[in-house]
Amino acid sequence: MKTNNYILTIAGLDPSSGAGITSDIKTFEAHQLYGLSVCTAVTVQNDINFKECVWINKAVIISQIETLFERFEITVVKIGIIESWEVLSLVLDKLQMLNPEIKIIVDPIIKASAGFDFHSLEHQDILDKIWSQCYIITPNYDEIQLLYPDLNIEETIEHISSLTNIHLKGGHRKDKTGWDVIYHSKTVVKRIAPKAKKVLQKHGSGCVLSAALASNMMLGQNIEEASMNAKYYTETFLNSTDNLLGQHSYPIMKIKS
Repeated sequence: MKTNNYILTIAGLDPSSGAGITSDIKTFEAHQLYGLSVCTAVTVQNDINFKECVWINKAVIISQIETLFERFEITVVKIGIIESWEVLSLVLDKLQMLNPEIKIIVDPIIKASAGFDFHSLEHQDILDKIWSQCYIITPNYDEIQLLYPDLNIEETIEHISSLTNIHLKGGHRKDKTGWDVIYHSKTVVKRIAPKAKKVLQKHGSGCVLSAALASNMMLGQNIEEASMNAKYYTETFLNSTDNLLGQHSYPIMKIKS
């Protein structure tokens, strides 16, 4: 089946659908794309309480990926939670083997908003290889500071941006809350100011931004356009409800009688 409308998420299942593959699929649909999914974990959680994470065997993850590529042409993929840096590296190798031109967006989720540590510090020696295989990564300020414990945040940004592009989310910043910063093409820095004066907290907001960013890239936008539109889509999502689970804005088809 050949089409340019398919986009893939590789992430975990969140039964509340605020985060993970079901959240990504809703974001893709809102961008009028058809979302495909590979499950990396089954979590037991709701929007306020994380109880358990059952990781999917890496052979099963690879088999899911191979089966989708047998049927669909996939050029953009977003990756969320995954068991370890080692498994992520295996997945990246497989994706690039199946499509050497694929654009890979990685959201390096280290801790869930509902409280759960996904990654230990094991195998951090392969991080450089991982970033070099990604098109862009989307950490927040808390996450990026955990990636290289021996470096400060400025040194970490300089190091990673020499290997890949970065959309650094500003929601956890203490100095300029809500200001995102894009580091791309090794030398360009683009700061994105928030439009909304105030946003409401949501479960899975990081998943929404990275899925929206992947969607915009699938639609042919360049890095700066894709990042700005993803940020403002996420702001709208954050203010869509007054609880922790947001609503996506779907295009509405008007039927004329």
